[in-house]
Amino acid sequence: MNKLREKSMGCVFLITALASIFAVIVICLFLFANGFPTIFEIGPLDFLLGTNWRPTQDIYGIFPMILGSIYVTAGSLILGIPIGLLCAVYLARFCPPKIYKYLKPAVDLLAGIPSIVYGFFGLVVIVPMMRDLFGGNGKSVLTASILLGIMILPTLISVGESSIRAVPESYYEGALALGATPEEAMFKVMLPAAKSGVTAGIILAIDRSIGEAMAVSMVAGNQPVIPESLLSGVRTLTSNIVLEMGYATDMHRAALLATGVVLFVFILLINLTFSLLRKKEDK
Repeated sequence: MNKLREKSMGCVFLITALASIFAVIVICLFLFANGFPTIFEIGPLDFLLGTNWRPTQDIYGIFPMILGSIYVTAGSLILGIPIGLLCAVYLARFCPPKIYKYLKPAVDLLAGIPSIVYGFFGLVVIVPMMRDLFGGNGKSVLTASILLGIMILPTLISVGESSIRAVPESYYEGALALGATPEEAMFKVMLPAAKSGVTAGIILAIDRSIGEAMAVSMVAGNQPVIPESLLSGVRTLTSNIVLEMGYATDMHRAALLATGVVLFVFILLINLTFSLLRKKEDK
């Protein structure tokens, strides 16, 4: 009976794994089949390096959106990674149990808040704050970076905490026995030992940041031009798709699908780069 149960569960797990792989393959085929012909029809250089996005004139250059995605993602990581890792360290090692039982559910709740709610919060709270501090309309690269930095915190905190807790306790106790302070034992022993899991958390945070559309479109300004500063309006690849796909037709719609291909390849390259770096570090 137990063997039959094990075999049946093994089949269930195999089917679910194959279903996931099949879904990824279908998405890839759909994007590439519809996007690549459009890229070559427009011209790879004109499409990827063009600085003008004017669908009414059949001009499709997404370079400003590529830069916008890079700037906003980089800004969110600069703001989010230090805060997220420090929170993970606090929860894993220094947080009193009485505080932990409230703080941990709060972090989990933060992960479950819909993107549109984050966007509304950014529009009502962060945008007026930026407007009062720096002038302008408040919608900018900096505003979007701050909002995305908040949105990636649950991923960084949860994965970071789990990675730190997975390190054997003997590492920490051994460092203390050798004369290290609790802080030194954490940052010089535990964190380096947990770097594989922490790196995975950073990759997930990058994917979340670069793939976010709705919240960014509400606070970034949505200007398809190369931003001149952190206080300039910007449009990302994802927000470009979500803003125009509803009414796009013919070549315009095909260009948006091609933008999705660029975004997909962009995320794939980031994941592959981190995977290669992790393999080199493991060696």
